[in-house]
Amino acid sequence: MRSLFCIAPVIVLSWSISLPVLAETRLAQVFEQAWQRQPAAAALAERERGVAAQMRAASAWTATPPSLELATRSDRFNQRNGAQEHEVGLVLPLWLPGERSSSQALAEAEGQALNGREQSLRLRLAQLFRETWWNWQLAENESALAGERVNAARRLRDDVARRFAAGDLSRADLNQAEGALAQSQALQAEALAQQLTASYRLESLTGQPVDTANVQPEPVPAGAATRHPALQALQARLEVARRNVDLARAQTRANPEIALSTRRDRSATGEPVDQTWALALRIPFSSGPRQDARVATANAEAIELGIELEREQERMTRETAAVQLQLAAARQQLSAAEQRRRLALENRGFYEKSFRLGESDLPTRLRIESEAFEAERALGRTRIALALTISQLRQSLGLLPE
Repeated sequence: MRSLFCIAPVIVLSWSISLPVLAETRLAQVFEQAWQRQPAAAALAERERGVAAQMRAASAWTATPPSLELATRSDRFNQRNGAQEHEVGLVLPLWLPGERSSSQALAEAEGQALNGREQSLRLRLAQLFRETWWNWQLAENESALAGERVNAARRLRDDVARRFAAGDLSRADLNQAEGALAQSQALQAEALAQQLTASYRLESLTGQPVDTANVQPEPVPAGAATRHPALQALQARLEVARRNVDLARAQTRANPEIALSTRRDRSATGEPVDQTWALALRIPFSSGPRQDARVATANAEAIELGIELEREQERMTRETAAVQLQLAAARQQLSAAEQRRRLALENRGFYEKSFRLGESDLPTRLRIESEAFEAERALGRTRIALALTISQLRQSLGLLPE
């Protein structure tokens, strides 16, 4: 008669855990693929061309392109005496005092703002990319562990089934082994679903599948970037706003115009043709309230950006300090997880021996194996959490993926 809790002295449940291999592939390679897919990257060349054109316009001799004036008069539709008059003129819009230099300074600031915008967008994408990347690595690790657990549970179930058929183990032992296998399969299905979701999110950024065979975390930063891209972008926008204020103050009125023209006319048929020359200057009145509105709007933008820059500097300082504390905590967690794994593996060896000697039962053995699995899982998650924290520290310092 089979005993309900019969000892099986030769059943061994173990597996080999495959933690993520962090070796050769750098995040910078994959990040560059993600950046090239961004709309901002595709439009960058045209934006640069626009800034270059703005600089050329600000360096021109006239405020706006010259214009040609043509006029003619004749009495052929009424008196028909042969009177004719033709006039040709060239109109040159003039710069206001200080307007040209202010326009040039604004164009240069726009160029710096474009560069700062590109770096800021890169860093913003880097934040999303880093989170997506390490979540994907975590899902890959969970899926690999779940697969190993299923294989181990299946081997155990097969061993128990053979011993049950031989009469060495009870139906309860076989049911426990079947239940452990079913549980591991359910966990594997959940892990695979999370892995597919994380993979799709990463591929939506990179546009193609990513090789997970050789991946290494980012290096710990030695120091901050020379200038944080987000602060650089805000500083550039602030400079643009200040140059807009200077330009608005210089544009007190519409641009004056100087016109050079010549006129050829005759009073009747047979009369001699006379030619005269004219030089004219048109000076518009001051725009008054309209200029005040432009100056006030530009001033408001500069004030807002200046305060935003100060607040952003404060926020980044606090964020960097907080991430550094998180990094120290992550290292302590990794040390604890490694110790937990070492102890769990030792306990598994002890209980393997005691199980073979008949000193422990199958439920205890299953519990010890489960604890060893959880220790391996915790170690893998902690290693990835440490790599993510390093990436977050680099993000807070304004460093792109490496």
